[in-house]
Amino acid sequence: MSDYRPPVSDLAFVLEHVVGYPQVAALPGYEHADLDTVVGLLEDCGDFMVKVVAPTNQTGDVEGAQRDPDGSVRTPAAFKSAYRQYVDAGWGSVPFPEEFDGGGFPWSVGLAIQEMLGSSNMAFALCPLLTQGAIDALLHYGDDAQKNTYLPKMISGEWTGTMNLTEPQAGSDVGALTTRAVPNGDGTYAITGQKIYITYGEHDLSEQIVHLVLARTPGAPAGTRGISCFIVPKFHVHEDGSLGEHNGVSCLSIEHKLGIHGAPTCVLSYENATGYLIGEENLGMRIMFVMMNSARLSVGTQGLSIGERAYQGSLAYAQDRTQGKAIGATVDSPIIDFPDVRRMLMTQKAYLSALRRLVLFNAVQIDLSTHSTDEAARVRASEIVGLLTPISKSFGTDLGVELTSLALQVFGGMGYIEETGAAQHFRDVRITPIYEGTNGIQAADLVGRKLAVRSGASFLEFIATMREIDAELSDAGDAFETIRVQLRTQLDSLEAATGWMLRTGQSDPNAVLAGSSPYLRMWGLTVGGWLMARSALAGEATGDEDLADTQLVLARFYAEQLLPQAAGLFGAATGGARDLFALDADQLAGRVRSGSIG
Repeated sequence: MSDYRPPVSDLAFVLEHVVGYPQVAALPGYEHADLDTVVGLLEDCGDFMVKVVAPTNQTGDVEGAQRDPDGSVRTPAAFKSAYRQYVDAGWGSVPFPEEFDGGGFPWSVGLAIQEMLGSSNMAFALCPLLTQGAIDALLHYGDDAQKNTYLPKMISGEWTGTMNLTEPQAGSDVGALTTRAVPNGDGTYAITGQKIYITYGEHDLSEQIVHLVLARTPGAPAGTRGISCFIVPKFHVHEDGSLGEHNGVSCLSIEHKLGIHGAPTCVLSYENATGYLIGEENLGMRIMFVMMNSARLSVGTQGLSIGERAYQGSLAYAQDRTQGKAIGATVDSPIIDFPDVRRMLMTQKAYLSALRRLVLFNAVQIDLSTHSTDEAARVRASEIVGLLTPISKSFGTDLGVELTSLALQVFGGMGYIEETGAAQHFRDVRITPIYEGTNGIQAADLVGRKLAVRSGASFLEFIATMREIDAELSDAGDAFETIRVQLRTQLDSLEAATGWMLRTGQSDPNAVLAGSSPYLRMWGLTVGGWLMARSALAGEATGDEDLADTQLVLARFYAEQLLPQAAGLFGAATGGARDLFALDADQLAGRVRSGSIG
């Protein structure tokens, strides 16, 4: 058992009343995914995570993954049993197609499961997460033989998957990769090269690892246009599905990292390994984005997951730790009675509530974009997914870092001591703004590709949609007035910043990129405020007085104390690039240049 408490009641409330899950459940093919069934499934899943996965978190961090001299990698001792139980229970298969033995549930349900899995043990959860990206790529681009060979066992979790993109000289610039794929003359390719930062590139949790590897074929165009994607299994697969000899891939080393110690981060060497082309040559970037877009929402959810686990720990500590007397107290008080500790707890709670609503709303839009029977609805949902995915990834992971730090602060000096677990959460979550595309890349994507959709109309229409709540908040009465006023004010600022971005983008793209990160933060704060306002209105409509009061207080705190930051970012979002480049490297370092004095 562990001290983790799955937030199933909030997940159920958000799905039913805030993000539109009933629309998804009503779609053809989801007849079995009604809300009652989903809530029961989430309750069972939460119970599993508490009993099986969460207890492995701290021990896994201390033990870490180990590479043996023969190149094999051992995960922490508790991981193998937990993973076997995870596979046997079928939790990883829930959101994948029944055609390949999946559960056939919507992606939004799968994301709710991911939140609880990530809270239980982020290092453990990375193995299913990377497999998910590989599954998505094969579902979209694999041929029938590849799907039938690999998907059933990857979806069950019996086999795991990886994404092999990064090389020592090719990080964010994927187009600089040099791994070679030479045709063997029999339809297969010989893959040779080195990949780094490969999560679960080698491990002992599954009998097979299916690597998806980006590489170049002879004569391929330079840059990203000449990249292809290949299946490179750790073991060859016979026609009957049984495993054969070891393929030409080996683990040279594993990284020694700040956090996620239980997850092996590998350097992989490919030496004439047999690879199988996915789709056609030079489609690698398109396939990569399928893997990455799926992973980006999941990584944003990791920020929520670790933030939630850290918050729960800090809340428990604040109730138990006595220190001094609060105003009006006659005996020593628990620190939760002091206003500044309450501020830190409420800040965590409100931000986490907003994040949960954001990522689930994003996931519901994914479901509508793929399964709606109305073509216009699918197209619009796809546009919203494009808008929200970089926001979910960046805002979610930035807040994950900020909130785990705030949780550590609640612990005071004990938070800096490893035994409390607060430090581990802070260390583990720090990678999330970096991997699956740094948050700066997400911001560049937001203003460089997504803002351009229909010349900005997609963004402006979403802002208009958020404005529609104003009348409902006005009708709800005085208790909702500050929420209404603040949301309207921040929507005005966001719309003004969007207008500036659209006017400036063609003439000065560097200026737009300079403001892209604060602009993305404005979006995250404002969408969060809108969804919190929806929660407050929905809470009142349930007739549950306690629920209504909780949702109103959280929405009001968010609107009054967190949301106003959005307008404060307007200057940074629209300030341009002049001063960013005004100082050269010597001036940035504080070095005096020759001839500058005297």
